[in-house]
Amino acid sequence: MTILIAGGGIAGLSLGLTLHQIGLPFRIYESAAEIRPMGVGINLQPNAVRELYDLGLESELSRIGVKTRQLAFYSKLGKPIWDEPRGTRAGYAWPQYSVHRGKLQMMLHDALVERAGPDCIVTDARATGFETADDGATLLLEGGSRVAGDLVIAADGIHSALRAQMYPHEGAPIWDGRILWRATTRAPDYHGGGTMVMIGHDSLRAVAYPISQPDPETGLATINWIAEKRFDPGDDWRREDWNRAARIEEFLPDFHDWRFGWIDLPALIEGAEVVYEYPMVDRDPLPRWTQGRVTLMGDAAHPTYPVGSNGASQAIVDARTIGARLLEQGVTAQALEAFEAEMRPLTTAVGLANRAGGGPDAILQRVEDLCGGNFEDIDDVIPRADLAAHAAKFKSIAGFSIDELNEKPAIIPAGARA
Repeated sequence: MTILIAGGGIAGLSLGLTLHQIGLPFRIYESAAEIRPMGVGINLQPNAVRELYDLGLESELSRIGVKTRQLAFYSKLGKPIWDEPRGTRAGYAWPQYSVHRGKLQMMLHDALVERAGPDCIVTDARATGFETADDGATLLLEGGSRVAGDLVIAADGIHSALRAQMYPHEGAPIWDGRILWRATTRAPDYHGGGTMVMIGHDSLRAVAYPISQPDPETGLATINWIAEKRFDPGDDWRREDWNRAARIEEFLPDFHDWRFGWIDLPALIEGAEVVYEYPMVDRDPLPRWTQGRVTLMGDAAHPTYPVGSNGASQAIVDARTIGARLLEQGVTAQALEAFEAEMRPLTTAVGLANRAGGGPDAILQRVEDLCGGNFEDIDDVIPRADLAAHAAKFKSIAGFSIDELNEKPAIIPAGARA
């Protein structure tokens, strides 16, 4: 009885840790020859941090991440629009973390190998498709290899080969015209540390947050930053690739005046060793994720714009939910159907909200539309009560409103075994 997982990213590794925890055999098949840290900073919402704590990773997460204390929005002129506490400062029972994506992936990888042994991950094994039958499923690998198991879980990302088999006419991810330039830079922290800031509006914006504590000697922290610019969606652009280095001359002039005392965007851009380019893409929601004994999870199932800090968080919650349904219904197609029935409506709502401008950053464009980002008192533009209501609404859509999460029982009860 083996569960086959296509993909050794955050989704696949979280599922592996979950299956090991509940006593179900599994094996992960990863396309890369070696799992190594890639990407830049990401945020983990309290609902995902809770699950990592339940996996026994609290100390490891504290070692590699920064607890996010605050989220703050500023106009393109650096004027403060809105800020709200995050994590435990907001009343959650668990913190929010800002962390380097690569460090998180390696933390999950190392914990899994230590617990389940190195043979639980097969590298240089690219999934190309699947077969499903009443009594099992087969994962097809590049080169013609076939691996038989009881279930197949596709955790192979936005370019999932298994999703492509289910939906052969879907085509490439959908680009909305925005390009993200992402990097990390050693620089002074701001606002006392642990603050994520969003600045600008829909056509030109920046995001920044620390992903390390300040160095005690230099006082510098590693600041993750994103510069974003909108182009004509009809333009051709290079396909998304975490490894593509960018030229800062393509976007630095757009931010040359974004120096606000507490943060200096041009200095952050110029101080990065390497900048990565990534188009803002997602996919249309699917009517189904599951075919027999095969299902999709994470970005293979529900890729969304990275505007609400949901991508990695939702992948982790997916993994735990799959584990819970397997505990209830056994290693069956019915367990996969139950997982989909629970998670697909929620992730569809999040993806559509992000696409429609309903994410937490929507207030930036509202302020730009109303006053061009120039004001003396934000209450003269948008009442603070409206800003608070918008923030609360998105938390509810995404499944991490404070009261609901704090009162919700654990997805997998402590000590549960299949």
